[in-house]
Amino acid sequence: MAEQLSKTYEPKAVEALASDIWSKGNYFHADPNAESAKGNYCIVIPPPNVTAALHLGHALNNTLQDVLIRFRRMQGYNTLWMPGTDHAGIATQTVVEKRLLAEEGKRRTEYDREDFVGRVQDWKDEYEARILGQLKSMGCSCDWDRTRFTMDEVCAKAVRANFFKLFKDGLIYRGKRLVNWDPATQTVLADDEVEHETVQGFFWYMQYPLVKPVEVDGEKIDHVTVATTRPETMLGDTAIAMNPKDPRADALVGQEVRLPIVGRIIKIVADDHVVLPDPESDDEKAKFSTGFLKVTPAHDPDDWQIGQRHDLEIINVMAPDGTISDKFGFDDAKEGDAEAFLGMDRFEAREAIVEWFRQEKLLENVRDYAHEVGHSYRSHVPIEPYLSDQWYVAVKKPVDALAEKFGTGELPGTDVPRNSLAGLALAPLLEGEVKFTPDRYTKTYQNWLENLRDWPISRQLWWGHRIPIWSSDTPLNEEVAGEHVEIQEAETETGEKVYYACVAPGQKDFEEQLEKLGWSRDEDVLDTWFSSALWPFSTLGWPEDTPELKTFYPGNVLCTAREIITLWVSRMVMMGQYCAGDIPFSDVYIHAMIQDGQGRKMSKSLGNGIDPLVAIDSHGADSMRFTLANMTTDTQDVRMPVESMKLPDGRTVNTSPKFDIGRNFCNKLWNACRFAMINLEDVDAEAFEPAKMRIEDKWILSRLARTAKEVTEQIEEFKYSEPLTAVYKFFWNDFCDWYLEWIKPRMRDDEQKPIAQNVLAFVLDQTLRLMHPFVPFITEGMFQKLNEYTKIRKLKELVEAVESDALIVAAWPEGLEQFVDDAVESDIEMTQEVIRAIRDIRNKYAITPKETVDASASAGGEARGILTRNANLICEQAGLSSFEVTADAEKPNNAASSIAGEVQVYVHDVVDPEEERKRLMKQKEHIEKGLKGSEAKLNNENFVNRAKPEVVQQARERYAELKEQLATIEKHLEELQ
Repeated sequence: MAEQLSKTYEPKAVEALASDIWSKGNYFHADPNAESAKGNYCIVIPPPNVTAALHLGHALNNTLQDVLIRFRRMQGYNTLWMPGTDHAGIATQTVVEKRLLAEEGKRRTEYDREDFVGRVQDWKDEYEARILGQLKSMGCSCDWDRTRFTMDEVCAKAVRANFFKLFKDGLIYRGKRLVNWDPATQTVLADDEVEHETVQGFFWYMQYPLVKPVEVDGEKIDHVTVATTRPETMLGDTAIAMNPKDPRADALVGQEVRLPIVGRIIKIVADDHVVLPDPESDDEKAKFSTGFLKVTPAHDPDDWQIGQRHDLEIINVMAPDGTISDKFGFDDAKEGDAEAFLGMDRFEAREAIVEWFRQEKLLENVRDYAHEVGHSYRSHVPIEPYLSDQWYVAVKKPVDALAEKFGTGELPGTDVPRNSLAGLALAPLLEGEVKFTPDRYTKTYQNWLENLRDWPISRQLWWGHRIPIWSSDTPLNEEVAGEHVEIQEAETETGEKVYYACVAPGQKDFEEQLEKLGWSRDEDVLDTWFSSALWPFSTLGWPEDTPELKTFYPGNVLCTAREIITLWVSRMVMMGQYCAGDIPFSDVYIHAMIQDGQGRKMSKSLGNGIDPLVAIDSHGADSMRFTLANMTTDTQDVRMPVESMKLPDGRTVNTSPKFDIGRNFCNKLWNACRFAMINLEDVDAEAFEPAKMRIEDKWILSRLARTAKEVTEQIEEFKYSEPLTAVYKFFWNDFCDWYLEWIKPRMRDDEQKPIAQNVLAFVLDQTLRLMHPFVPFITEGMFQKLNEYTKIRKLKELVEAVESDALIVAAWPEGLEQFVDDAVESDIEMTQEVIRAIRDIRNKYAITPKETVDASASAGGEARGILTRNANLICEQAGLSSFEVTADAEKPNNAASSIAGEVQVYVHDVVDPEEERKRLMKQKEHIEKGLKGSEAKLNNENFVNRAKPEVVQQARERYAELKEQLATIEKHLEELQ
């Protein structure tokens, strides 16, 4: 005899039991050589950054992935969920630098490079272990034996191989241009690593004196006024631009201006980019414009373009840390008053320069102005357009080697070459091979690729994949060079030759030989996203032709957040095609973002984040998973109220009352299963006889079949809340509220007991399977207990639930369509309506549950037959001693009545005529009052003619409803007489 479940659900005990079963069975491990009729199914985890522990957004993302992987595993697919972590170059280096500065008082530059990288590695090891522990606590069924890291040997080899391939194809080059510069981390950022924020700032209007005054329309002009939001960059101005259509252009273009502070003489040039001033315009730029634009080519992307068109001098006035400096091209810094600003931070210099203009009476005006300012996605400081030498990937350059497989020419409706990297990423979307869910994110992906600029891949960091390029001013001897090295020849700004050598992976001896010959290795590392772009196949062993790569690439689904669609998703599709020859996944599911109850993003700075481990410790992993999955709809954001909670050790942490929803579900599930299993003692699978099934058995099997079909289809469509709601409703509404109650009397009937027991065991088994992907721990625990009662759960020749030692690998419910029975469900639905009507009467007249009453119903035709056949079910669930159905029956004296659909229901001898008459008279007065007001409104021509048609229609419907209610009450009053 199986031991009964404990009375109380204890998440920690259940989680330990399930984890032990999964670990001993090695159920998470994927075998690339396994045969599966369903095929292979692979998800690669979006690798969490090793900067910090996981937050609730990670818990949501990984819960949803686990739902998919558990679902497909149970369906019989050979599944792999590849886990791992990302080195997150900028972010990780930044947090370690902060820690070292706080704990040891040292900056990065005070360490040897190797020593500093070792410190970062220690941080990585600490937080990687913590992250993987969190994922396991959540119930993530990843193949932990294959855990990868973006800088481990396997992934590093892929990075080197891809870099060499790109370099050899002429897609990697060195270029000096304006970049997005992060002064805090002192590295370049790609366009998609810049977050734009609206900032409340100013337009400063500053006067620049003309070298020679000019007469315009009879008026002598001795200066021009420029408007700028960044006064600190004026030190690097090399021209003033104005629109050639400006009426003043003929007189001013070609004139010279003496740059204030510096004294530099600069010219006025004509350029169409300049917006003509118009104070009345709706265009913000025209409204604030003076018609004169200060041109600083080294510090503004638009100014850079103007500088290229007019061959202007490019003067960089800043150091990499954002301070004003004369060490990077500001050659005339010691002229005029400019030297006083050297060493100032850019924002300090801004204030000082504005003050200088004010003191010199050259500050004409200051106007409030809200505008978008780019910020670093890592340090969150405003980025600085900065002139710098960087390594780039040419994303729109056609590659001849790709033409044969991918074709040539531009993709329809775009200027993107099909055989370019951008084309490789965009074509699968346009041709329907890659699909986004929800579909609204398709445009984000497409627009980004259509407007994509070359990708700066070098980062001025120490933590990351070091760029595998060596340089020298001396060419490499042909005898030394070979297939393992690719050479590019370039020219410096001074016209000298420079040679770049890219070395293939696995050539350590050759690298040492190069360095002995005087070649220097590049100091920079690669952009983090360069290695992350290879994640779907580098983790499987590419460039080697491994069994894992053959079996699990291409993968199936990527589940991620919307903010990295451009940063990561597009690059994975791009590099998947370029390196592995196929797209890495066919579906991209973008989940909602979790906000706090006020609609704010959860963050450390706001103190409104929730640690998943806190939720797991207080409510259980399944409760957290249920809550998160239940919140997941197609909306863009979901809100989770945050409350503080004091722990036994005195610490205060954040939690949310929403987790109570999940805990309540788990408690109900535990108690319901416990109750159900009490009825499974001595169940005999061979004693089941299909012919002896009663209507309630057929009904619950039909409802199960519909639910299984609905849940399966919805998970396949990347829905989470909907299937969870469907199985929840089935379990509580159909199984617990009705079926369990209906079979209670049958457990005392020797003939009916084995029928009810076997149906109960089968339905409970199948329900646990449907719930498992969402709440794996508790369902595994229930399944194990069910195995103790009966390991064989089948309905003989009807259907067989395949036996399994563990729910995680039990077969997903299939082949249940035979049980769908519309007629049975319709009959039971009518029966339930009658039961509910009788229960409402009992509640209304305070009839205790122990007290039985007589009832009858007036119904004709098919309804009469249905209710007569199911009279015993009605009696059992409505507490009746008798129930009779006749056609056109008169209401018995002192009976209470109710309508259940088309059936009139009577409960006998419960009404005190006098009390009932008083109650009905009171209702009648209330309805007559409502009728009077409604009638007056409809008789008012102003209302009928002027109100919206739908409002008038609602009034008419309300009037008709009240008339009908009045007629019913008057009928009941007549019956009482």
